[in-house]
This record gives sequence, structure tokens and C-alpha cells, in this order.
Amino acid sequence: MNGKRTILLSLVALGGLLLLIGVMAGIFRDRTEPGLLALSPADQGDSYTVALREVPAFESIAASVEARETTIIAARLLARVEQITVRAGDYAEAGQLLVNLENEDLEAQVGQTSEAMKSVQARLIEAQQSRDRAVELHERKLIADADLDAANANAAALEAELAAAKQSLEIARTSLSYAKIHSPIDGRVVDRFVEPGDTVSPGQDILSLYNPVSLRIEAWVRESLALTLTEGQEVTVEIPALDSRVAARIEELVPAADPGSRAFKIKAALPAAPGLLPGMYARMLVAGRSQQVVVAPLERIAEVGQLNIAWVNTEAGPARRFLRLGERVDDEHIIVTAGLSPGDELLMPPG
Repeated sequence: MNGKRTILLSLVALGGLLLLIGVMAGIFRDRTEPGLLALSPADQGDSYTVALREVPAFESIAASVEARETTIIAARLLARVEQITVRAGDYAEAGQLLVNLENEDLEAQVGQTSEAMKSVQARLIEAQQSRDRAVELHERKLIADADLDAANANAAALEAELAAAKQSLEIARTSLSYAKIHSPIDGRVVDRFVEPGDTVSPGQDILSLYNPVSLRIEAWVRESLALTLTEGQEVTVEIPALDSRVAARIEELVPAADPGSRAFKIKAALPAAPGLLPGMYARMLVAGRSQQVVVAPLERIAEVGQLNIAWVNTEAGPARRFLRLGERVDDEHIIVTAGLSPGDELLMPPG
């Protein structure tokens, strides 16, 4: 009796388990058969016939955005930083005060040198008066030539000492001016390397700036292609991060190839654009010979995840095609490298 009961409980447990699996698998719910999304009549009637188009062949060259006008602001004194008026990302105008360094000892040195110069000036005035009297007495034959020579020498020595004192004062004032650092250009602050309270030494970097309107791209171009480029030539540049295309003008062709890669560095000026920053990745497109390619409108291509799909009108009805895309021809068309053939009729993607 106990054995039958055990078998019955096992069968009930097994049935419950199978029922649970069926519920989780969805066998008790209505299921949609796999297939294409239904296209609206408007979509089926509005078709675009794919055709070959002759477009210039572009070679894509990896490049980077750089600033032509950059500057590193460094200390020229051994001093403590009292104030930095800007942070990374701030804009600075030419002549704007950026950094204040401790300058009490420099101010004291300027004052000391100034007082020393005044002392020499007073002694020089006395020596000049003594020389004038000596000249007068010498003309009257009342003093010897040696006395006149001594008066002239004393005045000349003090004149030289005064000139040296003026130079020392100028040096002290120049050193004092190094305690206040002003922006040499109109630019944007890239980074600040020290903070108030830090002690800096001569040559130590404090700030980095660049001029945002002086951006350009720099690319290494293989020698056979580089020789076809000329200064002033216009090239197309893609900025993937900004999803934009801009026209750049070649402003510099470095007249020496890299011995390792046999490539030449090309520099092309970029127009100012919002969001464009140094260090961004770019692609320089250099036009070559024309080629026949399949071109499709961007509006007829749908993106599903990382896949590009188009719907083609066939005898059996709308059919889905997976595409491999190339470069854009313009703002509305793109090259299709695989998935379509000339004569295919593209339908609008289902809404």
C-alpha cells in the first residue's frame, strides 16, 4: 500500500513539474508565427529603384585633431602659488591675469635697489659739482692737472655706478613682474598642473592653453598618395564623435617622410565647429579615381541594433535584406557595398 502511494505522489509531482515547464514555455498562450512585418499599402506603392552611380573613390586616412596655437605657461621663479584664476575648460583673454605668485621678497628687492640708486644719484650730483669747480680752478691755474683728472674720474665712476644701479633696478622690476602671469593668447585652458599653496620652481608647468579657432587635423599619408596632394587643396574630414563632415584646407606638407612607415605628415586647417576638441579622432577622405557603386537613400534603410536592413519589393512580396554600408555620398545617400543590386526596388521601412 505504501509503495502505491509513493508511486502516486511521484506521478503527481512529475505532472506538476511538466505543467510548470509548459507554462514557462508559453504553450498555453497565443504565439505569433515568425515572418516579415506587414507593410502598409503606402509603403508598398512608394518604391525607389536602385541604380549605379559614379562617385569619386575616397581613401580614408586616420587623423587626429590638434591645435596649431598652443602654449604651456611655466613659472620663472622659485615661489609659492598664491592664486590661480582659471580652471580647465575656462576661456582666457590675451593679457588676462592667470596666476599670482608670492612676491614680498621681490618687492623688498625692488625697494632696496631703488634706494641704492637714489644714493648713487646724490653722490653723482656732488661729484659733478666738484668736477665743475675743478675745471674752473684748473682754467685759472689754481690746481694741478692731477686734481682735475681725479675729479673727472670720480664723476665718471659714479656715472657708471648709477647706470649699473638702474640696470639692477630694471632686473628687480622684471623679476617682480614674473610673479604675475598673464595669458599670452586668447584661448581655452586645457589643464592646470598646480594648486594654490604649491611651491613652483623655474620651468615648472602651471597651465596649458590652446586657441580653439586654430584647430587642424594631422595625418600620416602614404607616399604615393601624399605626392598627389598640394598646399591649399581642399579635403573632406569626418569627425565620428560629432557625426559631422567638414571641409579642411591643406596648409602644410612636411617635406620629409617617416623612415619607418614611408609616410608623410599632412596638416589641414579646420573651420571652427561646436564640440570640436584637440585629440579627437578624425578621418581625412582623399579623393581618387571615380567608381561605379550602388547608392541608396538613408531614409530607406532601417537600423536594428547593429544591423542595417532594407525592404525590397519582389515577385513574392516584400523581402528583407541585410546590408553592408560604405561611406556617405551626401547627407541623404549612402554607398551599399553588399545586399542590393541595380534594379532592386526599395520600399519604405514599416512604421
